[in-house]
Amino acid sequence: MKRIVVVGASAAGLAAAETLRREGYDGTLTLVGEEPHLPYDRPPLSKQVLAAEWEPDRVALRTPADLAGHDLDLRLGVAATALDLTAQEVTLSDGAQVPYDGLIIATGVRPRRLPGEGAHVLRTLDDALTLRERLGPGRRLVVVGAGFLGAEAAAVAWRLGAQVTLLEPASVPLAHAVGEQVGQVLAQAHVDHGVNLRTGVSVTEVTDEGVRLGDGEEVEADEVLVAVGSLPNTGWLASSGLSVGDGVVCDEYCEAARNVYAAGDVARWYNPLFGTSMRIEHRTNAAEQGMAAARNLLNSQARKAFAPVPYFWSDQYDMKIQAHGYLRGHDEVAVVEGDLGERRFVAAYRTGDRLTGALAVGMPPKATRGWRLAIAAGVNWEEAVHGATTV
Repeated sequence: MKRIVVVGASAAGLAAAETLRREGYDGTLTLVGEEPHLPYDRPPLSKQVLAAEWEPDRVALRTPADLAGHDLDLRLGVAATALDLTAQEVTLSDGAQVPYDGLIIATGVRPRRLPGEGAHVLRTLDDALTLRERLGPGRRLVVVGAGFLGAEAAAVAWRLGAQVTLLEPASVPLAHAVGEQVGQVLAQAHVDHGVNLRTGVSVTEVTDEGVRLGDGEEVEADEVLVAVGSLPNTGWLASSGLSVGDGVVCDEYCEAARNVYAAGDVARWYNPLFGTSMRIEHRTNAAEQGMAAARNLLNSQARKAFAPVPYFWSDQYDMKIQAHGYLRGHDEVAVVEGDLGERRFVAAYRTGDRLTGALAVGMPPKATRGWRLAIAAGVNWEEAVHGATTV
């Protein structure tokens, strides 16, 4: 291959580009990024950056000198607008048409929004910097959505002295992902810190005064943060012929079409370890999948299935939350160490007859190490949690 294009200049795209060079690819390597910034890390945006503990330069993934060493054709501040599989060409928003022999799609996701104007979202560095300027003692912040992003932002805003209202349509935040009992534990932490958590409420629109609920009630706020999930950035692929359904649909090698691969938040691939298609919006997965896609693109005769045990973490108040595996769609949860009431525990997750996930709160990393290995080995549920207390 003489020309490889990587579309998306965040964690997955950068990992792919660096892996290509590390694996010996010496052809033209174009890295396209919609934002004007050099590649940067996103998890700190809702934590250290929002809390003003880190300045923007600290989230940079590489220095300009590092990137220069990879001899990249770096196109920042331009978005991909179309893909022609037959011509093997990517069209950019500045009108340029970039040919390729191999393509890696790493365009990530964009935040879902609500009707109305003036609400914040939290996806980019600029989003985080804009919101943090508006937070401080006595400021009233409404956060719509009590998922991990909304919960992290609420915790930071509380620490900055803001009056925080957290609105969630589900009766128990995160129950669909971590189970009701664990979700209740995480929700109680907000209540204990004085956050006004309201569950079972729907928000229909953002208003000049705050937000309007489904029953017509208005909740007043100085600032509103909408954290109601995200959508894969696949609009530019609409006429490409690629299969797109909640992400770029790929096989177990992360391949979407001949010599076209996808990685990171935008990729929906078949994970043979769990026997299902999944799309993972976690930092660790983005980097690992970017590397895997790059290797498979270069080594078409010796490809390896991408079959990781997904991992994510979250920091909220004094809680460190870590999870391994695929927790969604689980059939059972068991506490296997610690105590829910003390917010210091390890919970295991069953899907079918297999151990498929483990989540720890307030525990050291070594507490989940064995569980991760068991998930990777496909250990039977009964064998994994013999004697555990089911919740």
